[in-house]
Amino acid sequence: MSAPVLDIRDLRVSFRQDGKITEAVKGVSFSVGRGETVALVGESGSGKSVTALSTVQLLGEAAEVSGSVTYMGREMVGAPEAQLRAVRGNDISFIFQEPMTSLNPLHTLEKQITESLALHQGLRGAKARARVIELLTKVGIRDPEERLGAYPHQLSGGQRQRVMIAMALANGPDLLIADEPTTALDVTIQATILDLLADLKRDEGMSLLFITHDLGIVRRIADRVCVMQGGEIVEEGPTAEIFANPRHPYTQKLLAAEPTGRPGPVKPGAEEIVATKGLRVWFPIQRGFLRRTVGHVKAVNAANISVRAGETLGVVGESGSGKTTLALAVMRLISSEGPIVYLGKDIQGWKTRAMRPLRRDMQIVFQDPFGSLSPRMTVEQIIAEGLGVHGTAPGKDRRQMVSEIMAEVGLDPAAMERYPHEFSGGQRQRIAIARAMILRPRLVVLDEPTSALDMTVQVQIVDLLRDLQRRHGLAYLFISHDLRVVRALSHKVMVMRAGDVIETGEGDAVFDAPREEYTRALLAAAFNLTPSAAIEEA
Repeated sequence: MSAPVLDIRDLRVSFRQDGKITEAVKGVSFSVGRGETVALVGESGSGKSVTALSTVQLLGEAAEVSGSVTYMGREMVGAPEAQLRAVRGNDISFIFQEPMTSLNPLHTLEKQITESLALHQGLRGAKARARVIELLTKVGIRDPEERLGAYPHQLSGGQRQRVMIAMALANGPDLLIADEPTTALDVTIQATILDLLADLKRDEGMSLLFITHDLGIVRRIADRVCVMQGGEIVEEGPTAEIFANPRHPYTQKLLAAEPTGRPGPVKPGAEEIVATKGLRVWFPIQRGFLRRTVGHVKAVNAANISVRAGETLGVVGESGSGKTTLALAVMRLISSEGPIVYLGKDIQGWKTRAMRPLRRDMQIVFQDPFGSLSPRMTVEQIIAEGLGVHGTAPGKDRRQMVSEIMAEVGLDPAAMERYPHEFSGGQRQRIAIARAMILRPRLVVLDEPTSALDMTVQVQIVDLLRDLQRRHGLAYLFISHDLRVVRALSHKVMVMRAGDVIETGEGDAVFDAPREEYTRALLAAAFNLTPSAAIEEA
């Protein structure tokens, strides 16, 4: 056998802060062979990302690293900075989970990708531009020539991640380390990216270290699996063997963690909470000195929805399909055209003052709980903020109400004096849910509330949302690209594409017998991970 591209032996990483030492990685050993894909699997906090960053010493001064990390026989631990710079982004490249934190908001796509080409290959001018267009095409960016001058904020989440992948592939690395690169992507885009990575691995002999908590991806892409828990590898072996015969209880727990079951039945004669008819959201395209409107971005076209008390409407579709825009329009947070009937009253066109009493009844839970929670406020202050805004409870009652809602969503009320950074991702999402639920809303928009969470935590949040709906008769507008979660939560499903409603129906009917080719492509990508070519044909 040839020497491995990456060989890690007895890697130990600890962090020293305020006189305390936290051991994040505890004696990890594994290797990645040439042309091999190794998946590093585990929940948040297991040490996966710290292990990956240790390969080229990107952990910062607070980290204390020992053991051995060799790339092509060269030791990386304690290596001179010049040697590490030559390897980073050239021989070993990274793709991270959140592209907005990795892309420079002040630079165009062309400038950001060209920077790497100039640094490592000396490419500039027309040659660099041709290479950038080639890379953007390869990762599935449509009309790449027109996108060269775009900035990150002008792209969808999926498009930004594709740009990150193009940057990582720019210099033809020997080893690509992909840290949760598809977590926030649509299922069709996910399948396309996984196919792309598999093709590159095959055609260029590239090795891949794939970090994820999604075992469906692992089953498809990995040759070997290393399962991490608490900074240690608790099980390692060929992918087929790990899936067929997991030995460690933690591995068994991960494999069993998938949202199952169906939502409870909607009560006969349940009241219709919200409905729209022909709802339209068009954003004007303005050009010229006088900013004349020359066209429109048709974000939502003629959407008809109806959600009753105790019912969930799942809205699915790729990035840019109009899912979130539809929800914001229903909540009257952006301008739209067409009736929006809330509890029997058309609220389209209502002024801010008239809408204010309804805001208590209409709440949102966002995708990223950390980004939507103020780091300067305690959990009690965060959850109780809505009570103060709406004047729904005297000050002396608020603490008791916070305590009760925290217990209801599975949080310890004794932790209400703590701050968001002191909680795990799943706990932060429970805080966000508690903040919405304390106002006892009638309608809750759930915008990708589980996509950033570990699989085991996803199951817990799905169970929690179903339980809250059953007890309080909540109407949910549930937006997600994770069709497994949509099936577990939704009574009805709406499929959107490029602003149009492609298909609507009862959940089981849409999942078991989809009428439209696009819906079938989405389901195939989600449950079977069929080749992306078939999806593109659909």
